[in-house]
Amino acid sequence: MSGPHILVVDDEADIRGLLKEILSEEGYEVDVAANAAQARASRARQLPDLVLLDIWMPDVDGITLLREWSAAAADGCPVVMMSGHGTVETAVEATRLGAFDFVEKPLSLAKLLRTVERALDAGRRHRQSARLLGSPLAVPLGKSKLLQQLRAEAQQIATNPSPVLLVGEPGSGREAFARYLHERGPRASAPFVSLIASSLRDADAEARLFGREDGGKTTGALEEAANGTLFIHEVEDLPQGVQRLLVGAFESGQFTRIGGAEPLSFRARLLSSAQPGIEQRVANDGLRRDLLAHLNVLIMRVPPLREYAEDVPDLLRHQVDRLVDTDGLPFRRFSVAAQNRLRNYPWPDNVRELRHLVHRLLIHGGPEEIRLEEIERELAVQTPHDEPLVKQDLLALPLREAREQFERAYLQQQLLLCNGKVGQLAKRVGMERTHLYRKLRSLGVDFRNISED
Repeated sequence: MSGPHILVVDDEADIRGLLKEILSEEGYEVDVAANAAQARASRARQLPDLVLLDIWMPDVDGITLLREWSAAAADGCPVVMMSGHGTVETAVEATRLGAFDFVEKPLSLAKLLRTVERALDAGRRHRQSARLLGSPLAVPLGKSKLLQQLRAEAQQIATNPSPVLLVGEPGSGREAFARYLHERGPRASAPFVSLIASSLRDADAEARLFGREDGGKTTGALEEAANGTLFIHEVEDLPQGVQRLLVGAFESGQFTRIGGAEPLSFRARLLSSAQPGIEQRVANDGLRRDLLAHLNVLIMRVPPLREYAEDVPDLLRHQVDRLVDTDGLPFRRFSVAAQNRLRNYPWPDNVRELRHLVHRLLIHGGPEEIRLEEIERELAVQTPHDEPLVKQDLLALPLREAREQFERAYLQQQLLLCNGKVGQLAKRVGMERTHLYRKLRSLGVDFRNISED
């Protein structure tokens, strides 16, 4: 039986060779990649048990690659970052994105091997816990009426073989519901293959999708999904060439490996995710209408966390329990005041943000009770002014600033409803026009190029 599979990603050939030699002698199965493209291809062929990832690479840096993998799913594969000149900020960012550890170059081989053992052990415990308790992404938790209705809807369509488009904001758990549909359907024992649309490039997409027979046989994602489920994450990010390949495969129901002669049948169930308003943005986003027609036979809306905020305390407790069980982090509990604050926080990055917040709090450690003051420090980063009002953390602002932000967003939206006509706006909001002009100027709302009644 082969040992755990480790992927080494580093642009320096000497380091790749050294790590492959040493780790192979330790009994590990080792694959190496010189850049992000090779790393993506390796993960598409076989999900590793551990990734050793260099931060500074010429094409795509390691932090960007880690962010991409972190956004896709918590698949139980730990990532250890490597850097010859890292900073505290870089290490903190890597940890925030879910990196297991951070090691400095030149590498201490004894320390590296200890880190590899700990990371592999954490990965094993994560997968065992996921099988027993359900993955943090695979079980949509919550007792609210909204979540109960959504789970009921998912169970209803899980047995239907039609393609499903899961529409929701980034981080809202669309892949959680995709896995939920897969696991509750007749294909649960077959593979669930996840494709990140932004990781597909026209240059290598055909090989990644269909596989190849020339130059060494490889299996593509469509074949790997077989009788299971193929999930495409963020379909808006698919390049035009990739869309053409997919439309051809979906319409014909078959595809051919590069260099192959015999067509293979596409039998997987098709699930995909997109952000709200995708159907109205088709032309602007460059998404082909015929591709969307294949993807959205059924549509499932995944709500943002702020719409079921009453579930936040349960989600916090679940994340704490999961990290204590799988990663061995110290147990901490949220005070009532801290829970209430987080129930009223807008969660612009949704469930993913909640998961990362709990992870940071447990890694940093401290008293067993997480108090309001600690939460306020974690939430201190200012939300951009151009965020929609529902995503702005107004409770973190002084009253005057919160009122100004609300008034600015309120008047901007009302102005749109009035087709840019300030006279109609004055009537709609019940303000005298001269006073309204002063208010718009003071809030920095640009109305100068807007027609009036």
